[in-house]
Amino acid sequence: MIKCTNVSFAFDEHLIFSDVNLSIEKGEFVYFVGETGCGKTTLMRLLYMDIAPTSGVVKIDTFSSTSLKKRNLHLLRRKLGIIFQDYKLLDDRSVFDNVTFALQAVGYSTRDMKMRAMQSLSQVGLIHRKTSPTGELSGGEQQRLSIARAIAKDPIAILADEPTGNLDPTTSADILTLLKKINLSGTTILLATHNYELIKKFPARTIAIRNYKCEELDPLSL
Repeated sequence: MIKCTNVSFAFDEHLIFSDVNLSIEKGEFVYFVGETGCGKTTLMRLLYMDIAPTSGVVKIDTFSSTSLKKRNLHLLRRKLGIIFQDYKLLDDRSVFDNVTFALQAVGYSTRDMKMRAMQSLSQVGLIHRKTSPTGELSGGEQQRLSIARAIAKDPIAILADEPTGNLDPTTSADILTLLKKINLSGTTILLATHNYELIKKFPARTIAIRNYKCEELDPLSL
């Protein structure tokens, strides 16, 4: 479902990736690990086509980096859920409105937005907070809201960039438990992290980014 073929990427002549080949099947849970600055966030951006490879091809579902036009980027984003370390929530809106705003941006009707928002908030355990301002939420609740926003689109894949980076160990484990549950429903999960303890607790396919390449690791060896 997701494939990188001979992908290279350089930023201001600074090489980040060189000739990367990567294949991820539907329904997989995959960790991306590596030292700070190794390119985890860059790889995520390549996968959701926020940036294009310098050479090579990135494919997700029926979309290809060589042919996708900017005017059609929303069609890809409708199929992907994206979760950030710093949540990227709208502080001037309620929990419910944060979810519906994201759905509006990719073209859902008002009726569908409301239905999907209620379903996703219920799924992450935040339905009782739907009218709360985001500023009243704890860090764990804010990340749950980010997840609700991502899953409201019923995505084929969720790309999570250091989603537990600002959370304590207990809350981090709760977030991973929730993502694992979502994965079991068939959604592909790609998660960039530097937290090896979480990987040991929730082992899954692990890919290390180092020396400009992607290499498979045994998660139990970390």
